[in-house]
Amino acid sequence: MAMTATNLLGFDLEGLVAYCEGLGEKRFRAVQLFRWIHQRGVADFALMSDLAKSLRDKLAQSAEVSALRVLSEQRSADGTIKWLFDVGNGDAVESVYIPEDDRATLCISSQAGCAVGCRFCSTGHQGFSRNLSTAEIVAQLWFVEHLLRGEGKARDQSGRVISNIVMMGMGEPLQNYAALVPALRTFLDDHGYGLSRRRVTVSTSGVVPMIDRLREDCPVALAVSLHAPDDALRDQLVPLNKKYPIAELLQSCQRYLEAAPRDFITFEYCMLDGVNDAPEQAEQLVKLLKGEVPCKLNLIPFNPFPASGLKRSPRERVLAFAEVLIRAGIVTTVRKTRGDDIDAACGQLAGEVQDRTRAEQRMTRAPVVVHRRPSS
Repeated sequence: MAMTATNLLGFDLEGLVAYCEGLGEKRFRAVQLFRWIHQRGVADFALMSDLAKSLRDKLAQSAEVSALRVLSEQRSADGTIKWLFDVGNGDAVESVYIPEDDRATLCISSQAGCAVGCRFCSTGHQGFSRNLSTAEIVAQLWFVEHLLRGEGKARDQSGRVISNIVMMGMGEPLQNYAALVPALRTFLDDHGYGLSRRRVTVSTSGVVPMIDRLREDCPVALAVSLHAPDDALRDQLVPLNKKYPIAELLQSCQRYLEAAPRDFITFEYCMLDGVNDAPEQAEQLVKLLKGEVPCKLNLIPFNPFPASGLKRSPRERVLAFAEVLIRAGIVTTVRKTRGDDIDAACGQLAGEVQDRTRAEQRMTRAPVVVHRRPSS
């Protein structure tokens, strides 16, 4: 394979059409190729039996379907599976499969590290390395979907495993917008994974101009990391708030709902002991959101890590906080922790992976940095 081979996982359908036209092929050939790659999970062009041999030969010379190298896989007793993928230059990203009775969700990363630097997030604490390419984003779903199909985990007669995608892994998806949108289009395409817009969620810390662009370009479900009921506290927890304060953020959410596939926005709220979990702060949240933005609140248990200086709110305080919101008529859920038996204390997983991969990396002297997601 030539060093300059084009990874076809990086194209949405229109991109693949353009690529195939460059090879002198018609649109229907690109559709066939797209289906072979995404619906069937085939990476070997020689096996794509209904493509003309001349096209298969051209593809073998210029293209590839290339997954990410798996650094580690951990399986929980509750069915949750976590993978660490090598994205080169000592960086790794995490994807998490979360099966439930009525759905199977894959949590996907969009960046190696994160530049937003939220105080409670260990990924942000470790800093930003780089954006993932569209191919690296799509490769996470491509690998997991077809691996788990092979294990008999298909959920229905369609044969598909993953029913929901959440862009809630490492990174701020809307700060990698150019790579994100073609990936979303591949997830949604009926010739690809055929997922509903309601079942594909982009989670953002509040990049207001990109929320507006997503509304125009590819409206899917939206989750917003709120984490505080006022600007003073949110400035400390989510530094991006200094650029796009809460009032501006909520206005962009209202605009987004004009095109959104769901009639509400999900607000994520990480519960931090003694910081943002008082009943008075729940009342402030009610005043902020009630009647302003149709929404659902998702209260998230904090995953402690040493450098944060923060602690997880006690469960009774989380439930009391939720009660204030529910009494006010705001739909509120408390996120279940999943895969506890494989979710080692923060930093331990990174250390284990560094130890295992250091020998492999010695050739290039590039240490592996594993950026952790805030929670699963």
